[in-house]
Amino acid sequence: MKELTGALALALTFALFIPYVRSILSGRTRPHVFSWFIWGLGTCAVAFAQIHAGGGYGGWVILASGVISIYIGYLALRRHGDRTLRAVDGWFVGLALMALPAWALTSDPFWAVVLLTLADLLGFGPTVRNALHHPFDEPVWFYLLAAVRNGLVVLSLESLSWTTGLFPVSIGLACLLMATMLFWLRRKASRRSVTQL
Repeated sequence: MKELTGALALALTFALFIPYVRSILSGRTRPHVFSWFIWGLGTCAVAFAQIHAGGGYGGWVILASGVISIYIGYLALRRHGDRTLRAVDGWFVGLALMALPAWALTSDPFWAVVLLTLADLLGFGPTVRNALHHPFDEPVWFYLLAAVRNGLVVLSLESLSWTTGLFPVSIGLACLLMATMLFWLRRKASRRSVTQL
């Protein structure tokens, strides 16, 4: 059963990211560079901690997601991404980078996962700020499917513990909140444009 949910989570990871990468390349999506680099580096580090703690298939899915996230950060930097760094973004990036060497400092994968999950959640900061001003720059469907994928990751973990489960549960909920916020902001922007006609 774990193999099946792990395979579904991995397939959904690629189903999520391939259209997202295409939308970046076509200029329809403008991801925030700093968010994606924070997510990629933190996600890879969490994956190593999960694998070390016996997470199995779920950890490998998280690792694949981390590598692809770094690639999206690279695309955002080289192509159509939002590269603006405002003071608040600097705080998000700084706090996230302080959490990245967590495993080396704590020598305990649980505390590394806690700090890296916090860093990943802080990575949403620049994207949320950008979405408040440009709600159509990010696709809602991406965050909805990411929430579902993280649910599958939890189901595919060979050993469910705070160390292995905290990250996918937290990020899944954050993705659900992001999708809800984008949907609400888009409806609000659409209503505003209709009333201005």
